This record gives sequence, structure tokens and C-alpha cells, in this order.
Amino acid sequence: LSILLSLLIPAHTARSPDCGGVLTPTGLKYLAEVSKPHAESVLRQDLMAPPAPDPSLPFPSRNQINTVKVDEFSLTLIPNTGMRLSIDVDLSITPAPLTTKEMQLSILADLHVEMNPEGNLELVTSTCKPTLEELQSTEEMDRSAPCTSSGSDVDKQINVEKICLEVSKLLLFPNERLMSLAAPFPITPSCQVRYVPLATPMYSEQGIIISLQTTFQVAGTAIPLPVSPVPFSMPEATTSSPSHLTLAFSEHFYTSLFFALEMDGAFNITILSSLTIATLSEKITQVGSLFQEDLPVVLQATTRSSPHVVLEEGKAILKLFLTAQIGAVSSVFQSFLSVNVDVTARLHLSVSNTRMIISAAAIEDIGLSLAASDVGPVLAALLEELFLPTIREELSAQINEVLRGGVYLPHIVSFTYTDVNVTIHKDYVLIPCNLQLEAR
Repeated sequence: LSILLSLLIPAHTARSPDCGGVLTPTGLKYLAEVSKPHAESVLRQDLMAPPAPDPSLPFPSRNQINTVKVDEFSLTLIPNTGMRLSIDVDLSITPAPLTTKEMQLSILADLHVEMNPEGNLELVTSTCKPTLEELQSTEEMDRSAPCTSSGSDVDKQINVEKICLEVSKLLLFPNERLMSLAAPFPITPSCQVRYVPLATPMYSEQGIIISLQTTFQVAGTAIPLPVSPVPFSMPEATTSSPSHLTLAFSEHFYTSLFFALEMDGAFNITILSSLTIATLSEKITQVGSLFQEDLPVVLQATTRSSPHVVLEEGKAILKLFLTAQIGAVSSVFQSFLSVNVDVTARLHLSVSNTRMIISAAAIEDIGLSLAASDVGPVLAALLEELFLPTIREELSAQINEVLRGGVYLPHIVSFTYTDVNVTIHKDYVLIPCNLQLEAR
């Protein structure tokens, strides 16, 4: 994980990762397990299809593959290089009436992930070595040692070269699934998030490390980052992770998220107070002289500067900076007070499926101060007495309403996250989790 987090140190501002993930050897093992039935289905379809006539043979081939069974399917990590795919396929072949050959097709392929010119990750086959071996024959049971079949019509029917060309398709995450990693995900109806891979993955003993940069769009337009990412680090893992995947998110990621929500107008809210002009005039006498009738008092809050998220050991804090115009509504809104509202909210983070659920667990502190007044000076203590309970309740509800749908985590299609543990550290959040293939 220290390698992943070192990638988050910006090389230059425009292309700086703010989150990433480590797919562990345990995660690779799980991907191989769930890919095995898929691989067997693909191989059965390819190998048991009727062969095309071969004009080089004096007689039509009479080989018939009766059964295809994947005996072994493994995916292992090769540090600094990539992955190794090992497949053993048991074949039952009938080359002539009343005879059956038991053969084994073994495939050893080295794979790695590259970034194509469009900026998408692609699974690429480096090398592929197939071997076809005869295990036993019903006519030749006295042979104790297996022999290798080479250059026979069986080889031509099986067409191992074609299998090697398409060996990556035997896995459950072909390139279209890798492309789904960078798909835009909705946060609100007009705000989207994308996780853009910045480089080809790195391969260490801890796993496959992918660095990502988060980009946000509001109304179809990419928004600039509020601040440059700040490097962060954490203690190096002393043992290998039992989880399939570990996601890491920097403090900058969360600040950017709330900045995007601010740009989307998510924190611009209108609050109907329980006060009226008459009841407010009992505390601020000059208010009554501004209006001829008793009208409801309304607060219109907008952000006055960008939100900021602070990650400390064990907790996440959101700081919001708002300005609330206080007035009354008749035919139009008439403001008579302007109040600065500084909010510190404790955030709760959890994961459901492939979404991070963020909620305001508690408003820890709200400070009100007078910004402008048409009714003379008003003490901060009186402002808090009159408006603080309403602002506290409505603002907490607004944050939770905006984020109730959650924020999509980086993921590939058809897989969800289980056994999730969200751990907040100073400057970053770690999310170890397991992968689970969704049922079709």
C-alpha cells in the first residue's frame, strides 16, 4: 500500500492521482475462480464446434471432441511484470468408431495491462504457450507414459493458435469491463464523477496497483480542482492483505467532491423559519417598521467560499462556509439581515454495493456572525438564539438529502463489494473489501 500511496505524490498539478486501488493476489485468485465456468463455456463452444473441411487432408477429419472440462484455472501475480494465466483442459476425443482418446490441453499465458491511445486500460497477452498431450487411449491402455501430439489433424481441429490469440477472453474482465472503470457515474442529476487511470498499473508483491485521478462534471462541464493534491503517506503494510481489493482515497478527493456539489448548487437552500415578522420584532424591534403585515421569516443560504474536508485519525470533518440572507416573503423576497454561517459537521462513511454512502452524522459546531444589517446591530448570541436550531436541523437534512444516493466507487461492471471495512486515517481513507460477482 505504501507503493500505491507514493503514486499519489503529484508529478505535476494537471495529472495528479487522488485515489487508487490495489488488487491483491487473493483478489486475483477469486477472479480466476469465478472465471473458470466462463472459460469452460467458451472453450466448449470453440472446441466442440464442427471443424471446417481441410483440403490438405486426403479424407475428411473424423475427430469429434465429446467433452471439454477445465481442470485447472489459475491467475498468479508476477511482480514487476504482470500476471500468469495457467489453464489445464481435459478433452475426450473420438478419432474413429469405438475408440476414445483422453487428451489434455495446457495453456500458459503471460498477461499485463496497458493504456491505449484513448486513455483506457487494456488487457494484453505477452506470451502464450499451448501444449496438447495424449493421456490415454482405449486401444492403447498398455502405454504407461503420456505422449505429446504434434502436427496431427487433432492439432488442426483444436487450433491452439486461435485460442492463444483470444486467451484474455477466457477471463471475466475483458477489455470492455476495464473500460467501464472510467465510465461517468452520477452523484446528483447534474453532477457526475469519473475515475481516470493515469498510467499503466504497477505490479508488486502486494498486488496490482492502479492510480486514478478523480474528475467531476457539473451540467456537462468539467470543473477545475479547488486546490492541488497534497501528498500523503501511511505506514507500510507488514502483512499481506486478506481482502481482494484495497481502495485508497485522499483528503483532496473528498474536498473535490464537496466542491463539485457546491458548484452544482447543492448547498443553496431556502429555509422557512418558525418565526414571523411579529415574533421577530419582539427581539429586534426595528424589523417591525419595515413591513406593514405579519409575514413568515425565510432564510436563503448560499455558499460564500469552497467547502473543505479534513481527515483525522478515526473521523472525517466537513467545513461549510455559508451566507444566509434573512428576510420575509410577500410578492418578492425582502432581505433585512445577512448572516455568515460557519458549519463543522462530522461525516459518517460506509459502503453499500459499489457506492460510498456519506452522511452528516452530527453537526459538531455552528457559528453565526452578522455580515450586514438593515435593522441595526444584532449580537451573535441573539442570532444563534433565533436561528441556530432551525439552521442546524435543515442543513443536516440537506447534506443527507444531497448525498443519499451515495457516490460510486471505482469498479468494473458486474462486480460488487462485500466485507467492507472503512478506516479513516490522517489525510486518507482506506477501504479494504472483497469482490463478489453479481448473479446474472
